[in-house]
Amino acid sequence: MPMFNLIKKDLIIQKIQLLIFLPFILFFIFFGDHLPAFLLFFIVGMFIPMNGYTYDESAETNILLNSLPYTRKEIIAAKYMGAVVYMVVAMGVACILFSLFNKSYTITDIALGAGLFLLFGALTFPLFYILKRGYISTVVVISFIVFVFISGPIIQLLEIDLQGIINFFTSISTATLYLSGAVITIGLYLISWLVSQFIYQRKAF
Repeated sequence: MPMFNLIKKDLIIQKIQLLIFLPFILFFIFFGDHLPAFLLFFIVGMFIPMNGYTYDESAETNILLNSLPYTRKEIIAAKYMGAVVYMVVAMGVACILFSLFNKSYTITDIALGAGLFLLFGALTFPLFYILKRGYISTVVVISFIVFVFISGPIIQLLEIDLQGIINFFTSISTATLYLSGAVITIGLYLISWLVSQFIYQRKAF
């Protein structure tokens, strides 16, 4: 129950921002035709988790949380588990809207979007416990924008200039490729979780 309340917190404090969640998805459906579907799933999946982290930074929520009967391990666990929960919900809503407006996508797009989410989260979530307040959101937002816009060109570059690597991956069965990718991204996410927990345990509020 304590963990559920911590996860639910992000949804409650974002009730105003959630009003723009559906328009946010619809914007990318109608104006994001130049972006591959997996990037759209990634962007949508990051909406609630990133808003939650940004709000915690601006409102100094961690000071309040540490005055409540929650352990620091529970606080970090709720952030990482909650991010995945909200990613799944957001991508589910996106699938419904994509289908309603005939935006094509595949299971592979969802898997790639989720993988990018875990990778980006693994790299950026610890920054909220490392960087000084006031700098975090700027760094993460800029990183997010850069990450989105360079992902497509990088993939195209790999397709054109690194055909040998592509041939190697295409020689591997799809199931093995997906499983390997899932293990690596989940592993990095769990390592990031442990790193954030280590930092948070020693952080003064």
